[in-house]
Amino acid sequence: MNTQTIRRALTTPAMVPERGERLKTNLDTDLLKLIAIVSMLIDHVGGAFFPEVGAFRWIGRLAFPIFCYCMTVGLLYTRDIVRYLGRLAVFAAISQPFYMLAFHPRDWMIDRNWANWNIFFTLFLSLLAMYGFKERKWWLFGLAFFAVCWWNFDYSGIGVQLMLIFFLCRNHPRIGAALYVLTYLPALWTGYPEDPLCLTLGGLTVDWSFFAVFAALLIFVPAHTGIKIPKWFFYAFYPVHLAVIAILQFVL
Repeated sequence: MNTQTIRRALTTPAMVPERGERLKTNLDTDLLKLIAIVSMLIDHVGGAFFPEVGAFRWIGRLAFPIFCYCMTVGLLYTRDIVRYLGRLAVFAAISQPFYMLAFHPRDWMIDRNWANWNIFFTLFLSLLAMYGFKERKWWLFGLAFFAVCWWNFDYSGIGVQLMLIFFLCRNHPRIGAALYVLTYLPALWTGYPEDPLCLTLGGLTVDWSFFAVFAALLIFVPAHTGIKIPKWFFYAFYPVHLAVIAILQFVL
């Protein structure tokens, strides 16, 4: 390694993507993460305490695509993908008992079934697959994609699909937005009238997953709020809020 290369490595800011990879979408990721965790909290409160009220779950549909987008930004900007993946894996393991207590207590305490995995596992495998895609390690992409689709993970392979859209259209936000909307468009006519979480408009029943389409406005329209929040807050929020939900359910 010559002197010029060393100087470039030392003076280049950490979190700067490779040439040509700078996203032309919303880089205000702290704002997006804040919106995502509030949306997720509303979703989980609805799922735990108001399961028949669709509005909670509709708002909650914003969270997952925003998390996938923020991970795509992280994939392009981080200098240490192994550490990034490691944080996701650690918090996935930490969160699992609280997730089971909050949403699947019988499965864990009576049936000893841990087959319902929290969203951090889905995000970990989705990011791992995308790392394989970015680095053209096709075996890694295929293995991680197979794992997230085959086992009982929340959202299954949709995370990889969304991240592929965000990654491949990073310099073409209009195309990315169109593909994103098309992903959720079938939900307009695939809802079940007997499902209380679906929205019925006249003779049309909209599946509740359709409400994720509104995240496009947050993802593809740049914002510059300047909000800065410690990254550990976002990681810690997940197991902490699950623990609070579990305790409230036990008390109530």
